[in-house]
Amino acid sequence: MRKALITGITGQDGSYLAELLLEKGYKVYGLVRRTSTPIMVNIEHIKDEIELVSGDITDLSSLIRIIEQTQPDEVYNLAAQSFVGTSWEQPILTGNITGLAVTNMLEAVRIAKPDARFYQASSSEMFGKVVETPQKETTPFYPRSPYGVAKLYGHWITVNYRESFNMYTCSGILFNHESPRRGVEFVTRKITDAVARIKLGLATELRLGNLDAKRDWGFAGDYVRAMWLMLQQDSPNDYVISTGETHTVQEFVEIAFGHVGLNWKDYVVIDPKFVRPAEVELLLGDCSKAKTELGWNLDVSFELLIRMMVDEDIKINENLAK
Repeated sequence: MRKALITGITGQDGSYLAELLLEKGYKVYGLVRRTSTPIMVNIEHIKDEIELVSGDITDLSSLIRIIEQTQPDEVYNLAAQSFVGTSWEQPILTGNITGLAVTNMLEAVRIAKPDARFYQASSSEMFGKVVETPQKETTPFYPRSPYGVAKLYGHWITVNYRESFNMYTCSGILFNHESPRRGVEFVTRKITDAVARIKLGLATELRLGNLDAKRDWGFAGDYVRAMWLMLQQDSPNDYVISTGETHTVQEFVEIAFGHVGLNWKDYVVIDPKFVRPAEVELLLGDCSKAKTELGWNLDVSFELLIRMMVDEDIKINENLAK
């Protein structure tokens, strides 16, 4: 039985990845912090099928101990301070957790299980102020937030360990991917949650920043399949994972409100406090390499993703209102 260790297992991506690996017959370990009570809602339905181990990605000694104990064949490093907005408020924390901690994970693997295959969750935010469209693996990076800068460090240190120590390490440069499990602090889930509450009479408005920002949005469940596929190749490489389509925040809003029969213009309020200090205007990925070399494809469309999220948020808010 193959074994996998997932950091960030309680998050959106970690929970979908855990489900996928369980379906494929893996023994799945999930890293959680001992000093806090993890939010288990995303993995509640599989908690009896996985094994949680206590540790901290900022503590190298705990990571070495965990790698020694679990002896994973594959390590998926998904843990991060992953909200771009918060990275402006807590830039040092973001740098430590999203950037430097990647070195801790790599070093623990190098010391305790050097033949393990390592996946690093890189981000399209590394492209930032894009120098070409669409963005592919060879596109120069130009991050526009502390989060993007931290992710760029994590990306390059992963490349460095691959080239310096001949380790199987790779990065998935994932464009925006969403789901009903996305945190409500992210704009997509903020929108679908607000639509549900407005439809149910629990709210009257939705405050947003830049409606013209364009993103390449996909479904997280599709994207974790790409993560797994990257670690099944004969040699490690880095891949852009995206839909190849771009949509504005306004398009997302229109579809979400339209799904429940409401006109978004009656409820959306533009609030300057939600505009980033340095905005990323356009992200659009070229995933042709992943499709060709990994055989990866998408199952969930942009509109289906939004409808799925709105429907789930209506169920959640109906239960809360009871």
